[in-house]
Amino acid sequence: MKTHPKNIRSRRNRYLLLVMLVMLVSALAYAVYWWHHSRFRVVSHNAFITGNLIPVEADATGIVTQVLVEESQYVNKGDLLVSLDKHRAQTALGQRRGELGQVVREIGAVFSTRRQICQKLIARSARLARVRHDVIRFRQALPTGSVSEQVMQNAEDQVTALEAEMREAEAELKSIEAKVGGTSKILHPDVEAAKYKFIAAYLEYSRQQIHASVSGYVSMRKVQVGNRVQPGDTLMTIVPLEHLWVEANLRETEIARIRPGQPAEVSVDLYGKSQIYHGMVEGLIPGTGSVFALLPPDNAVGNFIHIVERIPVRIALRQDEILKNPIRPGLSTVTSIDVKESEQPLDVSLAAVTTPEYQTDIFAGEIADAEAKAQAIIMDNLIQKNDPSEPDCRSPESVTSKNSNASR
Repeated sequence: MKTHPKNIRSRRNRYLLLVMLVMLVSALAYAVYWWHHSRFRVVSHNAFITGNLIPVEADATGIVTQVLVEESQYVNKGDLLVSLDKHRAQTALGQRRGELGQVVREIGAVFSTRRQICQKLIARSARLARVRHDVIRFRQALPTGSVSEQVMQNAEDQVTALEAEMREAEAELKSIEAKVGGTSKILHPDVEAAKYKFIAAYLEYSRQQIHASVSGYVSMRKVQVGNRVQPGDTLMTIVPLEHLWVEANLRETEIARIRPGQPAEVSVDLYGKSQIYHGMVEGLIPGTGSVFALLPPDNAVGNFIHIVERIPVRIALRQDEILKNPIRPGLSTVTSIDVKESEQPLDVSLAAVTTPEYQTDIFAGEIADAEAKAQAIIMDNLIQKNDPSEPDCRSPESVTSKNSNASR
């Protein structure tokens, strides 16, 4: 039976009306969704997982003799990672040990010389005082003829000679005092300088053992047995995976609504939309990506083209969600930020350095150990550890003044 053209047009109109009705309902539903939800969200597909990549670098010169870890292994803070050949460092440490002991003994000899000169000065002072007393008695006895003028002249000449010897001893004492005055054998500047040279050699020796500064997973291992490494050479990288964040590169036209503290939802391509990570905006990087590029663009040229710049935004992730569903730095994400709440100022940062990878104490005890070893060397080379009380060396002015008064 042939369908009448009017029926065909009527059926077609009903279908078109139905399609238009569906489109209208869909548009209305999207409009409602956008009004209540989407207009308060900024979505970026230019967002990636990032974290702290801790480099393991050599701090001493040497040849690698042992590599104890491999990529993807988990290491704890303080674990031994790489060993270097110790022979050269051990030789230098022994040389500094000998130099420190030698300096301690030399300074001890200087202190002994000072004590010797001090005793000499006291003895000559006593002799000079005795001869001056004789001169006084001779002068009193000279008018009576009990003492000859020759004896008197000899006594006065002896006083002059002893005074010259006193001045010589006092000059020697001043010279020694310039070297050791105001200090002790242990705290003498020469001993301190030799001690810290020993400490530097000890640190060089101890740094032949390279330890993990933080806990994390080993990545990018470059070191091989037989490599000769220098201070600053990167050997490997440690990645702590329990503290990661998202770096979302947002258009500059979207930044006006972004504020620290706003919640965010992150879906990682690794898991898809089935796994949503919940985060929070911690802060905005103070500059666009082009500013920090290796070759920043020069806009003061004639071929300038206006483009929309992107500003990195740091979004913190919850640690419990990261541990439950592990992720890695560099993974692509789709990040959605809820901009409805904007109580924080734009220039505030909520980022904090509270996680373990921001500090390490694996080097904390090295100086104390080195100083203890240096102190032991110093004490072993002190010939006279408990010095007797130093003699009271009178100054030239006090000796001369006292004896002159006695002569009068």
